Amino acid sequence: MKIAIGIPARMGSTRFPGKPLAELAGKPMIQHVIEKSLAADLGPVFVATDDERIAKVARDCGVIACMTRPDHPNGSNRLAEAVREIACDVVVNVQGDEPLIDPAAIRAVVEPFNDDAYLPMATLAHPLRNESDLFEPNVVKLVCNARGRAMYFSRAAIPYPRSGSAAALQHVGLYAYRKEFLLIYASMDACEAEETEQLEQLRVLHHGYDIAVTVGDFHCIGVDTPEDLARAEALLNGK
Repeated sequence: MKIAIGIPARMGSTRFPGKPLAELAGKPMIQHVIEKSLAADLGPVFVATDDERIAKVARDCGVIACMTRPDHPNGSNRLAEAVREIACDVVVNVQGDEPLIDPAAIRAVVEPFNDDAYLPMATLAHPLRNESDLFEPNVVKLVCNARGRAMYFSRAAIPYPRSGSAAALQHVGLYAYRKEFLLIYASMDACEAEETEQLEQLRVLHHGYDIAVTVGDFHCIGVDTPEDLARAEALLNGK
């Protein structure tokens, strides 16, 4: 099974414009993501971007830079355009705003493909650490079935603790797809739930496909705001 790691990155973030090139511990943030992806040692790494400045950092790090259209609605669609040129069976989507991603998590997300030759997509989760996060819309929760497949993802409280505390799972925004499925995904119509929740993975469930969920002690800190960047800097510096 040939695996590639793709990093979608764009400069036009609403909450933090230019964040892929924001300095973090003396390097552009995207460089940290590239280095973590290379450390996973799974296969070639490529950056899918619509900005030549990001592409230059990628090339300087020794990875493939794929220029894409600027109008993609999400990272999965951007990767789908780029992966057509990449020889692989499975592609991992490491988001460009995850500078502290653990290489072990990247390796873990591809494991389910070894057990299921027809699996289209996989992701990760960990037990919710803070009860207050159950009601925090910026923390995405999910519910799985008995087969370890996702039933639903939501920014709302799921499962709702009607009769006491809930053993909730928090989603880790790391995905892996079979290459042919990622191309199918990009051709699917968006669904109402996806657009309402602003969660791209709901399109997959809406169209009847499985998403395998590996639950473990994964902890990723995304950078969505300058405040998140300062927090990541403190963690890197051991403060």
